[in-house]
Amino acid sequence: MMPIRTALVRRTQTAATTDAPAIDWAAIYADQLPRVYNYFRFRTGDNGLAEDLTAATFEKAWRARAQYHEERGAISTWLFTIARSVAASHFRQRHAVPDLSLAWAAGACDHCAISEEVQRRGDLARLHTLLARLPDRERELIELKYGAALTNRSIAALIGMSESNVGTTLHRIVHRLGRDWEEQER
Repeated sequence: MMPIRTALVRRTQTAATTDAPAIDWAAIYADQLPRVYNYFRFRTGDNGLAEDLTAATFEKAWRARAQYHEERGAISTWLFTIARSVAASHFRQRHAVPDLSLAWAAGACDHCAISEEVQRRGDLARLHTLLARLPDRERELIELKYGAALTNRSIAALIGMSESNVGTTLHRIVHRLGRDWEEQER
């Protein structure tokens, strides 16, 4: 399997002479759309709003495509920089805080028994409570790692932390969430 960076950023005959990458935007869209959408869905808890913010992100990326330079980092990092800006702008305009309702996950189990569904919804409510208590920066790390499925390296490049610091911080957050989860069960 070809690495994503190699597959998405190809040099054409003309680009090879100017040293500018020719971007396969259709491949980038197909590869990154689910990750960007999941990031917004995780942040907002609203499928429709996540779709709108995802569309705004790709529109901004398309308009600013000449500003992307391969040597500065992966295209996914550049795209998530735009996504974070779109999210910040959205919440700033509405003076809103991310919902964190996890409502998007509430209907995810079509084949579950009623008792399993009740348990799952209770778990989601408990997770919502725990995530809402996190400071913004920690919640954003969780959103990028588990909502957008970014690697620690990508998150580090995106928010200006070292890769090891991202990993350590995420480990501590998840450990603390697990401990708080257990305390709520008592």
